[in-house]
Amino acid sequence: MPTTTAVLITRNAPGRFRGFAASCMLEVAPGVYVAPDMDAGVRERLWNVMLKWAAALPDDGGVLLIWRDADAPSGLQLKSIGWPQKELVDHEGLWLTFKPADDAPEETRAIEPHPEPPDG
Repeated sequence: MPTTTAVLITRNAPGRFRGFAASCMLEVAPGVYVAPDMDAGVRERLWNVMLKWAAALPDDGGVLLIWRDADAPSGLQLKSIGWPQKELVDHEGLWLTFKPADDAPEETRAIEPHPEPPDG
């Protein structure tokens, strides 16, 4: 099974998130974990645990997982939980963060969760 480098970043996450990440990745800076050869199965199991625990994240907590995917925008695939709530859009092959203008109507300012891109 092909492997790729994966990076997981936690922000203000409870200790169990950090402990679990450290059990399968190297913590290179506080809250920043790297695995140079993580296959898709391990990455999905890691992510499923993070999703299972998502309710334990405080309002300003979050988790971001990034890995190389040649078929994804900018050659990177990413998933996020929690803060900051951002909508990611593929624009001409690049991931961009969408933020409505401050003077936009309230209903257009709500950020809907980004649908999970297909995992290749």
